[in-house]
Amino acid sequence: MRKTNIDTPYLLNIKALSDAMVKAQEPIRILDAIKWDDHIKTQFFNSKFKELPKVNREFYQKNNQLDFTKQREIFYELSRKINQKLGQFNTVGQMLKKNCSEYLLVLRMLEAAGTTEFSDLSKLLYGSALDVFHVGDPTIAQLGKLMTDALSQIEQSQVIQEEPRDITASQAVEILQSKITKHFHDSPKKLKVKLSDGIISDAAAGADYIKIRQDALFNMRDLNILEIHEGLVHIGTTLNGKLQPYCTFLSKGPPSSTITQEGLAILMEILSLVSYPARLRKLVNRIRAIEQAENGANFLEIFEFFRTEGYDEEVCYTSSARVFRGSLPDAGPFTKDLSYTKGFVSVYNFIQFAVRKGKLSRILMLFCGKTNLEDVRDLAQLVDEKIVIMPKYLPPQIKDLNAIAAWMCFANFLSSLNIQKIESDYEYLLSS
Repeated sequence: MRKTNIDTPYLLNIKALSDAMVKAQEPIRILDAIKWDDHIKTQFFNSKFKELPKVNREFYQKNNQLDFTKQREIFYELSRKINQKLGQFNTVGQMLKKNCSEYLLVLRMLEAAGTTEFSDLSKLLYGSALDVFHVGDPTIAQLGKLMTDALSQIEQSQVIQEEPRDITASQAVEILQSKITKHFHDSPKKLKVKLSDGIISDAAAGADYIKIRQDALFNMRDLNILEIHEGLVHIGTTLNGKLQPYCTFLSKGPPSSTITQEGLAILMEILSLVSYPARLRKLVNRIRAIEQAENGANFLEIFEFFRTEGYDEEVCYTSSARVFRGSLPDAGPFTKDLSYTKGFVSVYNFIQFAVRKGKLSRILMLFCGKTNLEDVRDLAQLVDEKIVIMPKYLPPQIKDLNAIAAWMCFANFLSSLNIQKIESDYEYLLSS
C-alpha cells in the first residue's frame, strides 16, 4: 500500500521496530502451547468421567518447544532498541514497550504451565472473575449471575427454539468461504476457510484464514455469527493492521488486545441481530465455570457443572478443558474466556460515551488493527500525524456510523431511567 508520508528516518525507525515486534512474537502461540491432546480426552472418557485428566507439568514441557531464555532476551533487546531509537516518552515507543512487557509476562505464564503459578499469571493478563469494571460495580462473576437469571426467564418461556444443527463442517467451509470472499474480495492475499482437527472451539480465525473443526455441526445462525465474529472483526482487524505503513505491530496483538477484540466481536454480533440467548448462555457459563475454578473447583466438578446445564458429554469436556488448559485439573483456571464478556462491557461503554461526547471517529480507532481500548487516544494522535492510517475493512455497523450513533443516543437516555419504576409500571402487562 502507498505510504502516507515521505519515509523520514523517524518513520523508518518506527517501521523497523514494528517489524521486529511482529517477528519477536511469531514463535509464541499461547493456545497451541497449552492445548490438551486427544489422548487426554480418551483417558477421561474411558474412566467414565470419574478420574481427573492425566495432565501434569511434564506434559506441557514436552509439548512446548519455546526457548524461554532466548525469547526473553529478544524482548529485552527490543525494548532497549526502542529507547535508543525513539526515546523514553515517544507515543509509538511506549506502545511497543508495553507490548514487550506483556509478552514477557506471557512467557512467564507459558513457562509456568502445569503449576499453580500459571493461573495467577493468567489473571494478570486476562483478568479474574472477581474483577470489577469500576469502583462499586458488580464483579464479572456477579454480572454473569444477573445474565443467568435473565436467560433462565427466556428459556422458561419456551417461545425461542434453537434451529437444528445439520450443516456439516465441510458444507460450512463452502458457505463461509463465499461470505468471506464477498467481504474481502480485494484483499492482497486470498483468505481461506479450511477444516481442522486441532482446535477446541468450533471455529477460530488466523491471520488470513478461518479454521472449522471437522467434527462440528452448524446451523445458519452459527455461520452468520462466524461471518461477523471471526471474519468481519478478527480477520478484518488483522488485515487493517497489515495495511499499516509503519505501525505493523498492529497486525498482531498481545492478550490485552484480545479483550478489546473479543468485545468488539460480541458487540458486532449483537448489533447485527444474529446472536441468540443460547449463545450468550454459553459465554455466561464460561464465567461461572472460571469463578468456580478460582474458588477451588476441580475439573470433575466443572464437568458436572456443565452437565447440569444440559450440555452433552462432548461439550462438557471441551468446555471444561477450556477452563483448565495450561493449568492442572485442580490448580485454578486459565481465564482467557472472560475476555468476551469483559471486552463487550468495556467496548460498549466506550462507544456509548464516545457518541455522547461527539467523538465518533474514536470508535474507528478500535479497528485500525489488533488494538487495545486503552490506546485509543494515542492511536487518534498517530492518525493525525499520519503515522497510523484509518481502517479499510469495517463491519457495516461501523462503516456507517449513523445507525450506531442513533442506537447509542437512545441507550444513553434509557440508561438514565429508573429500572425499578419501569418494572413496577409494566408488571401488570406481563402478569398471568
